[in-house]
Amino acid sequence: MDFIVRTWISPASPFEVLPTVPTVPPTPDDLREHRAGVWLLTGVLTVGALLRLYWAVHDDGMYWPDEVYQSLEPAHRLVYGYGLVAWEFVEGARNWALPGLVAGVMGLARLLGITDPAGYLSVTKGVFALMGVACAWGSWRLARASGASPLAASGGAALLALSAVPLYFSPRAMSENASALPAVVGLALALAPGASRRAVVTGASLLGLAVLLRLQNGIFCVGLLGVLAARREWRRAGEALGVLVLWAFLFGLLDRLTWGRWFHSAIVYLDFNLVQGKAAGWGTAPFGYYGRVLLRSMPEVAALTGALVLLALPRAPGLSVIAGAFFLLHALQPHKELRFLVPLFPLLAALAGVGLDSLFQLARGPRARMATVGVVGMLALVSGARAGALTFGRVGQYENSRPRDSAWDDMGPVTRLLEIAGRREDVCGLKVEAVHLAWTGGYSAFHRRVPLYPHFGPGRESGLFSHVITVPGAVRPDDVVAREGPWVLARISQGGCIPDPGYSWRLP
Repeated sequence: MDFIVRTWISPASPFEVLPTVPTVPPTPDDLREHRAGVWLLTGVLTVGALLRLYWAVHDDGMYWPDEVYQSLEPAHRLVYGYGLVAWEFVEGARNWALPGLVAGVMGLARLLGITDPAGYLSVTKGVFALMGVACAWGSWRLARASGASPLAASGGAALLALSAVPLYFSPRAMSENASALPAVVGLALALAPGASRRAVVTGASLLGLAVLLRLQNGIFCVGLLGVLAARREWRRAGEALGVLVLWAFLFGLLDRLTWGRWFHSAIVYLDFNLVQGKAAGWGTAPFGYYGRVLLRSMPEVAALTGALVLLALPRAPGLSVIAGAFFLLHALQPHKELRFLVPLFPLLAALAGVGLDSLFQLARGPRARMATVGVVGMLALVSGARAGALTFGRVGQYENSRPRDSAWDDMGPVTRLLEIAGRREDVCGLKVEAVHLAWTGGYSAFHRRVPLYPHFGPGRESGLFSHVITVPGAVRPDDVVAREGPWVLARISQGGCIPDPGYSWRLP
């Protein structure tokens, strides 16, 4: 009967398109359990979307400057013609796929008349948030393709849709988030037993897009080819390989058109990180970093997911090997950040769904199975409800300097002051004395084509800027025009600014 539950498909289901044929008519219990799985999936996706959209509009901070200067800021340059340039876009260590994607969102917002930073940044974060919840749907599809029942797959999806760490990262405009959705849906399509040529081609294309957005996702491509070869599905492996070769050509062509050399961004990136090892300059961590941080940030969910993944090993060996290889290769790298695992989270949720389906063999009857999934969903929801208590120590960032600081809205007050300054007609130049420019929203928040100076830039007597963002005691109270958190925006000059012909747009 478990086989019937796993293989039967309701034609009315909006989530299921896997082509299977029922061999035995489903029983009323089968129908009830299937409907419960669909309703549970609908519920967790809805709640997950609401939680993500809430944080998208209530958090102006950042986890790491990459979420601004590898995406939002270059996208702002594409749409509005100006912005700070990080070293990656000087040396060409990144391709233009991610900024192009974000620029498409910003450009659409501009066409709709949304040109204020608070507006188009919220729209951008909202799009990423919805992509994050779509990853939970993708994990459901991948679990189904790996043999899980709809109810068990929905339980796995709940672990991704509702848990604290996925919620925290989801609205951030990072390559990890942008690439996670095409990666999981691509694997779900291409790895499904009996997948059609269209499914394999579409799945491989999505994986190629995932690599274009984040180079490390090439592990998934190699894994797909390896699994298809291990199954001796040579025709499908050949089709997938042909599609991936085409996407590799498109990757190289994009670099040729933008940087002047085939595969320029991949060459520079790999040389910087693997050959020269310069990424270690931003910190190193031991092999067990990821497990330790996940258990610290969401202990119940991490422990449960780990146990369910182990149960899934016998039933989904190919997917387990792909996920394990991704984890192992990242754990072996000296420089580690929790965000690097974001593309892996949907795979782990899918494996958890398969493991949960194996656990159903001990939970006899639909009520017992639904109760088991209910417990899983509640654990995930409790984790998500506690997401607001996440600190940098819990998400593995700034562990040695600010472990107890909230991971939410970090430097958000500075970004909001930049937005306020950009709306003022009397601002002809601005100096951020409070923090390093890399930890601000840059011109994507300032949105005014006037000089933006760092804290070590020219002095106030230079006349090159009219306003500063600083601490309250560094200016007269009468000069303060806005206040956010521990910082203020103050006017220091009543006249205009001296032009600065030597102003550099490079991020210092």
